Amino acid sequence: MEADWIWGLAGGALIGLGGAVYLLGNGRIMGASGILGGLLDGSGRSSAAERSAFIVGAVLMPLLIALLSGHRPDTHVTKSAAILIAAGLLVGLGTRVANGCTSGHGVCGISRLSLRGILATAVFMLAGILTVAVLRQTLGVI
Repeated sequence: MEADWIWGLAGGALIGLGGAVYLLGNGRIMGASGILGGLLDGSGRSSAAERSAFIVGAVLMPLLIALLSGHRPDTHVTKSAAILIAAGLLVGLGTRVANGCTSGHGVCGISRLSLRGILATAVFMLAGILTVAVLRQTLGVI
């Protein structure tokens, strides 16, 4: 049996722990899209150093863990750069429309029993499932 599920479990636990520490330390929800959005649109100038440290850590820690462990999990998504870029842009657009992302609504919202977080998570999970199903069955790109 493959043990890649352990990496998902460990990653999920670390995201949950990070969300709890961020909430307890700052009194704010750890929504990655909001943290990044505040840097990009200038609304988060007062906490730019904290936001930047969060983004740098979110990018560098998986790379560091992969380097130290010698294990690079395969995502099995696609080899097409165009599809990955389009997907990233659509996810970015969706997080702006939904006023949050999986870390804000899914991890922090659901854990606080926020109705808004629960509904947003249900909607974006359903949209993701349908998108993958349609693209896989019709275009064979995923």
